[in-house]
Amino acid sequence: MNRQATRPRAEQGQLSIVLVDDHAIVRQGLRSILDREDDMRVVGEATTATEARAVLDRLRPDIVLLDLKLGTGSDTEGLELCSEITANHPEIGVLVLTTFLDDAYVLEAVHRGAKGYVIKDVDTSALVSAIRTVARDESAFDSRSASVMARSIRTAPEEPALTEREQGVLELLATGLSNRVVGERLFISETTVKFHVRNIMRKLGAATRAEAVYEASKMGLI
Repeated sequence: MNRQATRPRAEQGQLSIVLVDDHAIVRQGLRSILDREDDMRVVGEATTATEARAVLDRLRPDIVLLDLKLGTGSDTEGLELCSEITANHPEIGVLVLTTFLDDAYVLEAVHRGAKGYVIKDVDTSALVSAIRTVARDESAFDSRSASVMARSIRTAPEEPALTEREQGVLELLATGLSNRVVGERLFISETTVKFHVRNIMRKLGAATRAEAVYEASKMGLI
């Protein structure tokens, strides 16, 4: 059964919003909150990346509220979808709304074109304000993700600025463990380990895992 759901179309002057989240209760709650705002209307929903692509191609909303974890996919499926949306529909503002608060996720989401990043326990007024901010083509972050952005700005360009999680992955990589075993040690998926490894390599200017370990050792990171 096709689980896509389309709401009434936005009226003149209203922001049209699509919800991309695999939890029905979350979508229902968001819809009940946002549809109470005079200038907003939820026009569509999607539970998977595949559904989201179809819904966005058809509806072309102003805003997408995007979770990073969709169904049984990887923890980074939402990030990959974010890249697609911003590349194929640059006119759509992407606001990440997720439970993940990790420096790497926040920075990667922005790198992939998201206009904002908000944690799901944000209060209603802050969420509504973030949506309006993104609609003005400005950046919107809750207090915690804003702190991540501030730290990244304060960090000197030459500093690798590894997150705590990336540092843990790096230390295990240095012992020669595979991504699968690293994931088991840290209680995260192998796909998530690969995501962190890519970020580590990028930050250290390395082309391979071995080179990343070598560069990290020269910098005194391990």
